[in-house]
Amino acid sequence: QVQLVESGGGLVQPGGSLRLSCAASVSLDDYTIGWFRQAPGKEREGVACITGSDGTTYTSDSVKGRFTISRDNAENTVYLQMNSLKPEDTAVYFCAASFLYTILVVTPGEYDFWGQGTQVTVSS
Repeated sequence: QVQLVESGGGLVQPGGSLRLSCAASVSLDDYTIGWFRQAPGKEREGVACITGSDGTTYTSDSVKGRFTISRDNAENTVYLQMNSLKPEDTAVYFCAASFLYTILVVTPGEYDFWGQGTQVTVSS
């Protein structure tokens, strides 16, 4: 069983920054890790992911240039650095792990384990 614990969410003003962390109970080499978000009344949206095999990354068009995904293998932690935050970024952010560790995985259904989520609110 893989355990994922997100942290780092909170309230931030538009234009501000937050860094989310996803601490995993397993080696990051063996899983692709993704960040998703879900706003009230909306479907879960893939934001970014990073492969286990070689650290290749993907970010969605909606956050490209503002969000960056990275990982610290020694700490088994994946980060999501979020800059230039907008009110429309407000959502619960989840990290997830997929057994498909060699490829970029962007759909929620292909992930096998999920964290509990952390709330991000962008508001003045």
